Amino acid sequence: MSTSPHIAVSGSLRPDFPQQDWDRAPWNRWTFQHVADILPTAPVQHDPHNVIALQRDLQPLGSILFSDEGQTVRINDWLESSFTDGFIVIKHNKIIAEHYLNGMTPSTLHLAQSVSKSVTATAFGILSTHGLVDPERLIIDYLPELADTAYATARLRHILDMTSGVRFDESYTDPYSDAGRIDVASGWKQPTLPGKWPSSMHELILDLKTTIRPHGAQFEYRSIETDVLAWVMERVTGKGLPEIVSDEIWQKIGAEHDGCFTVDGTGFALGDGGFNATLRDFARFGLLWANQGMVGNQQILPRTWIEATRQGDSSLFHSPYTDVLPNGAYRNQFWLTKGHGGVLLCRGVFGQLIYIDIEQSFVAVKLSTWPEFTSPTRLKTALNAISALAASIG
Repeated sequence: MSTSPHIAVSGSLRPDFPQQDWDRAPWNRWTFQHVADILPTAPVQHDPHNVIALQRDLQPLGSILFSDEGQTVRINDWLESSFTDGFIVIKHNKIIAEHYLNGMTPSTLHLAQSVSKSVTATAFGILSTHGLVDPERLIIDYLPELADTAYATARLRHILDMTSGVRFDESYTDPYSDAGRIDVASGWKQPTLPGKWPSSMHELILDLKTTIRPHGAQFEYRSIETDVLAWVMERVTGKGLPEIVSDEIWQKIGAEHDGCFTVDGTGFALGDGGFNATLRDFARFGLLWANQGMVGNQQILPRTWIEATRQGDSSLFHSPYTDVLPNGAYRNQFWLTKGHGGVLLCRGVFGQLIYIDIEQSFVAVKLSTWPEFTSPTRLKTALNAISALAASIG
């Protein structure tokens, strides 16, 4: 287990950080809790008349031990050494543990990164039960302007599961990669290098012209798929993504605070990584899934969508994804620890994680600011720690 020290950029005072690297270490220790101070955002409104309180049954979990790479580690030591900003554990709808570090508070919004994908796709799942979208239909049935792109023959199912054959380079550290182009198109960064840069997310999507394999042949993680999905959702509802998430999820789960999405220059929200919310509200989102789509006596998310999400195809999964989840899968913008009936994971770069074990009625959320975009070692440690907690709590 890594025991790298925290990088000291925290507290309420805005540090002096380079705008082009606002989301990188060490500045992410501050910026992930202050995104609305840095970028344009649109609110995801909660319903102040429908805040559902979370019951508490706090237990001393910090001394629980778990095994990690042959070492025995305490939960508290892991939390303090893994760049944690917030951590919450819920069992049978009660908060069992809740910790805030690095200046975070219960009312602080924290950037979700790609946990946003699972939030966006959950709203899609709800829209599908309203008959507004059909996962098996062609994308161009909803967005005919994509007929000249590599998505021309792809179905919504392909982008939900990220099995389209569209060429998209997800290299985070290469500014010329497609992921680097998202930084510019979304308004997160300004173009500082020569070349033609997209002015919006729509423009970037319309510029994807190449396929590298047949649609449906293989899983490959591509952030842009979620933004195509969001564009479809906006087209069929006539609403922006923040309003859709507010109407279909946030107000119904009894969220305590407004969330927000970052938006590009046209006002299009970044569905693949721009969502921000509080720790407890992320936990409420996890509970929506852990409780089989029920909030009180109301079925918010259909069980059929939940069951379909839990049935992933591990045969489409391959390295490097199998390095952490050897029997894993990806379905409806959720990671699965195993292809059929596994634990559901919402994951984002720099250490964002929602862990949902439906069978155990267990949810854990860890918001972090790792120094690295991705770290298989840190992720494995987190999964070991949380699975040990799930097993130890009655």
